[in-house]
Amino acid sequence: MNGYIGEYNCRLDEKGRLSLPAKLRAQFPESAGNVLVVNRGFEKCLVLYTREDWMKETAKLTAVDDFMSPEIRRFKRLFTNGANAISLDTAQRILIPKKLLDYAEITDDVVLSANGSKVEIWSAKNYESEMAVDSAELSQLAQQFYTQQEVQRKTT
Repeated sequence: MNGYIGEYNCRLDEKGRLSLPAKLRAQFPESAGNVLVVNRGFEKCLVLYTREDWMKETAKLTAVDDFMSPEIRRFKRLFTNGANAISLDTAQRILIPKKLLDYAEITDDVVLSANGSKVEIWSAKNYESEMAVDSAELSQLAQQFYTQQEVQRKTT
């Protein structure tokens, strides 16, 4: 698993293309080539994966039996709906489909937030709102995360 790091402020051009910063591109494995996958995120953002990391995500979906569960089938459908393979052009830009830009409310100013094996693509306004937390909320979120992590560790 790749561990991308960094936060990058960018801007869409008039045709909806996004230049990926060199410092971020340098973190992509050479094997990724120039093909990436973009999809809806759970919040009002988009998520960018290498093709390999996208295949790992969809393998997790495939591993869950959905034969008798309409909820699981629906989640799988909703999660993969909108996923698009996109290519870097010669200027190292990606063209994000308009439908996805609309979903994430992205019009011009963009924040790329590296997050483990993926990169989240946010409108600057939505990112600022998402990151507006006080220390008490951050502490509470950390406690929930580490408690859940401990529960998972004990069950494996």
